[in-house]
Amino acid sequence: MKFTIYGSGCAKCKQLTANAESAAQALGKTYEVEKVTDTNAIIDAGIMRTPALAVDGDIIIEGKVLNPDTIRELLDDGS
Repeated sequence: MKFTIYGSGCAKCKQLTANAESAAQALGKTYEVEKVTDTNAIIDAGIMRTPALAVDGDIIIEGKVLNPDTIRELLDDGS
């Protein structure tokens, strides 16, 4: 699975990345992380609020940092 983190690289973006990684590890899934910090690329992706998380190209979180358990539930529902 591929995580794409959209944001400026701020503390919230880093926390969202760590939480997504933790959720994937809890589910035993392999993953890669891409970080998108370019404002134009974020806008082109349709992101209105950062931080945002896309999984395999589908945006699942926008404008907030969810905890690892909530992200795990979202990932588990999608499999």
